[in-house]
Amino acid sequence: MNKLIRHALAAFAIILATSAAAQAPFPSKPITLVVPFAPGGGNDILARLIAPKMAQQLGQPVVIENKPGAGGNLGTDHVAHAAPDGYTLVIASSQVTMNPYLGMKVPFNIERDFEPVGRIGSVPLVLVSNMAQPYRTLREFVDYTRANPGKVSYSSPGPGTPQHLAGEVFARLNHTELLHVPYRGTGPSISDLMGNQVQVSFATFASAIQYVRTGKLRALGIAGQQRTALMPELPTFAEAGLKGYDAELWYSLLAPAKTPRAVVDRLNAALLAALRSPELAAQFTNQGFEVKGSTPDELRAYIGRELARWQRVISENNIKVAM
Repeated sequence: MNKLIRHALAAFAIILATSAAAQAPFPSKPITLVVPFAPGGGNDILARLIAPKMAQQLGQPVVIENKPGAGGNLGTDHVAHAAPDGYTLVIASSQVTMNPYLGMKVPFNIERDFEPVGRIGSVPLVLVSNMAQPYRTLREFVDYTRANPGKVSYSSPGPGTPQHLAGEVFARLNHTELLHVPYRGTGPSISDLMGNQVQVSFATFASAIQYVRTGKLRALGIAGQQRTALMPELPTFAEAGLKGYDAELWYSLLAPAKTPRAVVDRLNAALLAALRSPELAAQFTNQGFEVKGSTPDELRAYIGRELARWQRVISENNIKVAM
């Protein structure tokens, strides 16, 4: 009888422990924030800016894990298959709304396989060249590439990234050809640009601004509809005659599908609180980002609009990516 009682008490203790664990407030352990690109790019810079502030709000460490490859698909797919408990998140940028229409194999559905947590910010793409190139203005670059089709190479963090797509759309709007040279991440892409292995890059403002400020790269123009307050002297491509050219890069925070709404809301609250920090806002500006927070539902609607926009742009320009 005593043996039966002991077994019963042990079983009851296990049930109580399991129940207590299930009801433990979120978060109760470190959170992994996956960056689906190599260190040095916009996703990575932004992740390392928001992680400490979110950790302060959540009371748990937010650990950065870089998983580059396949134009961001590798790391993003890893999070799609992670446990839906809020402990594995991904920084997702514009590429998630472009990849499905580029002819590449995308192993996930961005609307079905993720729970939106919130928008984080945006950054303009800036056309930069190394200092050895003959063109010193955007207008000179437009004229040079039109007169020399196929003779200008541009780097990107990889096939299918927004930086790659920015170059493809430019080439078609300018009725010319550019040679695309893909890299495994923004860091090596910018490094070879400075080393004159390639001539130009459609880089995020965040990843290029430090080199522009120190005279190692030359900024030619903004790949957006409006000039940026971060460098107001730079003209837009529309001003150089390429009407409708818009390649702003935005960033968001996503969790695996079926993550409980209470957990998503907790993460969103921590994100928005972090973005309201004056210190973080100053860091964003210094790195070339603009703060743009949102609710989970606002991000879901925004992703839907971006999917429709890029499907139209990619189809109209007949852009495909070999992977």
